[in-house]
Amino acid sequence: MKITTVSISYSRKFNLGNYESIDLGCSLWAQVDEEEEADRVAEFLYLQAKASVKNAAIPVLKASEYQINKVNSQSKCSDKFVENDWEDF
Repeated sequence: MKITTVSISYSRKFNLGNYESIDLGCSLWAQVDEEEEADRVAEFLYLQAKASVKNAAIPVLKASEYQINKVNSQSKCSDKFVENDWEDF
């Protein structure tokens, strides 16, 4: 069976503290060409969707007092944690 279309959905829920949270998500679709592998296209879409959610989340998390306190408490516990490093949020 030939796969002609691939779709990916990625979502994440972030705790903002004070019984508040935010759900961010992204859904992407792509046509798979004859010379492309569907698995590679799906992996690419997944990485793009994850990056999109991350880019949307960073300003919200940086503005959240709960997340700021969380980052500060983690930086006190770990010498390797950098306050501006949001790679592993």
